[in-house]
Amino acid sequence: MALSISAVVLLGIVVFLLVRKSGLKAGHAVVCVLLGFYLSSSSIAPTLSQLTTNVAGMIGGLKL
Repeated sequence: MALSISAVVLLGIVVFLLVRKSGLKAGHAVVCVLLGFYLSSSSIAPTLSQLTTNVAGMIGGLKL
């Protein structure tokens, strides 16, 4: 059985857990979100998208 989850949802859960359990301040999380928005509109966005797609493909190809 394969489980598919959006990277946005997964990263949102990670940030939520970091804020709640690891002492990450909400202001720091907001700065990280803003950085993501600025990166998505920059010239490096296609490279980052391809990198995350390749990493997800590698993880998906692992046989456990």
